[in-house]
Amino acid sequence: EEKKLLVYEALEYAKRALEKNESSFASHKWYAICLSDVGDYEGIKAKIANAYIIKEHFEKAIELNPKDATSIHLMGIWCYTFAEMPWYQRRIAKMLFATPPSSTYEKALGYFHRAEQGKTYLKLHNKKLAAFWLMKAKDYPAHTEEDKQIQTEAAQLLTSFSEKN
Repeated sequence: EEKKLLVYEALEYAKRALEKNESSFASHKWYAICLSDVGDYEGIKAKIANAYIIKEHFEKAIELNPKDATSIHLMGIWCYTFAEMPWYQRRIAKMLFATPPSSTYEKALGYFHRAEQGKTYLKLHNKKLAAFWLMKAKDYPAHTEEDKQIQTEAAQLLTSFSEKN
């Protein structure tokens, strides 16, 4: 019950942040995240209706800050979720909405790749592009705990990468 209250409270803060600054990628990202969490308490109809809004806000966050790996990754999760939606859920969604949310695994993969470019290029042995994207990740300003973890991981990968060369 406390979690539910906190989720709704977080959504209110996210709404206020958007009202204060619609040009903030973080406001759009957190609004989408909080709205997604609220869906766990409001049933399938609200969850599907919110999916359109969530997608719009992740897309806006990415448009405002195309380097934010979190927004890009979460958009990938959104795409993956709707690409994976079972036929019976899609049929229910179609009864509730003329056009249910949909996506493809290819779109999801595209977002996941963008979010993980440095590590991906490292695995592909493309040292030049790996170093470029890992440096970008390492130098990107850390605002969240996840950002700090990504910076640390990027720095470690760069160190191990440069020690091998």
